Amino acid sequence: MIKRLQIDNLSDLVPLFDQYMVFYGKESNPSKYEAYLRERIEKNEATVFLAYDEAGEALGFVLNYFSYSSVSLGKIVVLNDLFVVEGKRGGGIGQVLIERSFELAREVGAVRVDLGTAKTNKVAQGLYEKIGFVKDTEFFAYSFCLCADA
Repeated sequence: MIKRLQIDNLSDLVPLFDQYMVFYGKESNPSKYEAYLRERIEKNEATVFLAYDEAGEALGFVLNYFSYSSVSLGKIVVLNDLFVVEGKRGGGIGQVLIERSFELAREVGAVRVDLGTAKTNKVAQGLYEKIGFVKDTEFFAYSFCLCADA
């Protein structure tokens, strides 16, 4: 079952988000991540969907932000974070969460869904390409970090 995150079930997301951050080499810090997520949800800056099993245990999440494209003259859904707990990967949960991001994009009239992943995350890349995402060969992505703990 997929549910849209509400502030009162934030506690279902935090342990998953902590695991996600550890997966990407960050230190475990649930209270820091809870504060970050709470602010995103309270300010309506992110849309999160959680996947649950029949017993009500949270198994994964997808976190989406919005952006805009001047060239396309439209809204973009940025599928920023996708995570499924180890042991449940490969069972279709990730694909269902991505499909919910597609539904969100249609609901808000977005022109596309964008995402990025680590070059080393071959499993995720395989899933994205299987679903129909196309790796960009036309543009390079650049970032300029203003943070101290990048």
